[in-house]
Amino acid sequence: MPELPEVEALRDFLTEHLTDREIVRVLPVAISVLKTYDPPLTALEGHRVAAVHRYGKFLGVETAGGPHLVTHLARAGWLHWKDSLPSGLPRPGKGPLALRVALETGAGFDLTEAGTQKRLAVYVVADPRQVPGVARLGPDPLADDFDEARFAALLDGERRQLKGALRDQSLIAGVGNAYSDEILHAAKMSPFKLAASLTDEETARLYAALRDTLTEAVERSRGVAAGRLKAEKKSGLRVHGRTGEPCPVCGDTVREVSFSDSSLQYCPTCQTGGKPLADRRMSRLLK
Repeated sequence: MPELPEVEALRDFLTEHLTDREIVRVLPVAISVLKTYDPPLTALEGHRVAAVHRYGKFLGVETAGGPHLVTHLARAGWLHWKDSLPSGLPRPGKGPLALRVALETGAGFDLTEAGTQKRLAVYVVADPRQVPGVARLGPDPLADDFDEARFAALLDGERRQLKGALRDQSLIAGVGNAYSDEILHAAKMSPFKLAASLTDEETARLYAALRDTLTEAVERSRGVAAGRLKAEKKSGLRVHGRTGEPCPVCGDTVREVSFSDSSLQYCPTCQTGGKPLADRRMSRLLK
């Protein structure tokens, strides 16, 4: 799933390629991705793009005098930029294509979704806060006003385990499964540690790991073409998705805990005092 760094990189990329360009056609291919109907998709046509925004893991295209196009790429969605869009109308039900946006220049982008679990979501709204997922977002961890004191206040009294707390979009916006693993590895903390149990020193360490991990990932992704962002993300991960490989810090074997629809990775030596965690396949940690 694209998380804050990748969506921020897409925002940068689209800011350069979309701003001041006129949207001439929006073609829905998979109707299931549309989560709103008023205003319609056609309300975007004829308007120039004023700005591109990121809201946590949501990507928003603001038009001048028109509505906003907001999308959440979910687990298997992606954005593909094309300097020259194919001619003709795409055929519904053929392949992963879900939505096409065409510009006056002949360029544009496709939203696609692989697999059978269709969770890609597209909204056309007058205000991004009309999107339920955007309205409930917590603070952005890379915002200038997100300091250590604010982070500590969010965790104060939080009875959940750190892995689940970091992934809660209403607590902190933009962190998902991959970067929560990376943040906890950098902070040398167990994913099962209770957030409320952190000492002041541990809170400071987790805050630094959060900011540093996300900032470094954004910098690695900046300037990377949209089509290469997934590979760039994977190349920068130390433990997530690397079960069985040596930890790049201590050399111990990266372990995994599986759940019903997800998994986490961690280093026992760096994070759990050398003790492997129980594989709670039916755990509700990530619910």
